Amino acid sequence: MKIVRITLAIVVIVLSGYGLKTQTLELLPYCMFFLGTLILVIGLEELQKDRKVWGYMNIAISLFIFFTSIQDILMN
Repeated sequence: MKIVRITLAIVVIVLSGYGLKTQTLELLPYCMFFLGTLILVIGLEELQKDRKVWGYMNIAISLFIFFTSIQDILMN
C-alpha cells in the first residue's frame, strides 16, 4: 500500500505542476481522479490501523472527488 500511495502522490504532484507551469486546465480532471484514488488508499490504510472515523471520512471524500472528476471528464 505504501508504494501505491507514493506513486499516486507523485502522479498528482506531476500533473499539478504541469498544470501550473502551462497555465492550462485540461489535465485538472485527471489530477482530481488520481487525487481521489490517493485519498481512497489513505482511507483504506486508516481503516487497517483501526482509525475508523478518519478512514470512513477519507473514503467519503474520495467518492465525492471521483464523482466530480468523472462528471468533468464526461462533460469535456
